[in-house]
Amino acid sequence: MRRYGDVGHLVETSSSAHALAVCAALAASGLAVTARPGLRSVLVEPVAGAPAPARSELSRIVAAVDPRTPLPAGRLREIGVRYDGEDLEEVAERTGLTAEDVVARHSAPVYTVACLGFSRGFPYLEGLDPVLHLPRRDSPRARVPAGSVAIAADLAGVYPRATPGGWHLLGTTDVVLFDESTEPPALLAPGDQVRFVVLDGS
Repeated sequence: MRRYGDVGHLVETSSSAHALAVCAALAASGLAVTARPGLRSVLVEPVAGAPAPARSELSRIVAAVDPRTPLPAGRLREIGVRYDGEDLEEVAERTGLTAEDVVARHSAPVYTVACLGFSRGFPYLEGLDPVLHLPRRDSPRARVPAGSVAIAADLAGVYPRATPGGWHLLGTTDVVLFDESTEPPALLAPGDQVRFVVLDGS
């Protein structure tokens, strides 16, 4: 655990599940802090207007979390996908699969939302079939359309809005992942589960 900014702390964890377990422990502790998980870290900051908690108290809570503790399953969200992505054929070629096999392997797992970032509501989804693990594109696109369903490294994700991006595009969805007019604005939360459903015509 190290200082982050003037009053925050960054806790490094062994996995995203460990990060979620640390967040759960801090939420149950009664401390006036917010804990935001990353893939293998947690950012801890005091609630606005509250004094920063003692480092020793944070360390005690974090140290008591067993990294192997299984987390309860979160909400299951199904996201319909048209597998019409620009990179589907290239992914098939690079993995030695047919496009149909890529679709089958991508839509088979139940994914876990490890964290949200880099764009508001963008879910980093763990559970991707190892056969589909590919590094990010050598040349990122200047604009990836909203609703693009993509993969990179060992993760899957969905672009909530049009942004630059370097992930491989497999398909598109009409599901709205981030809406400022709703509460909460993000459809998904860390710990939720996601299943991609193949839409007719894919």
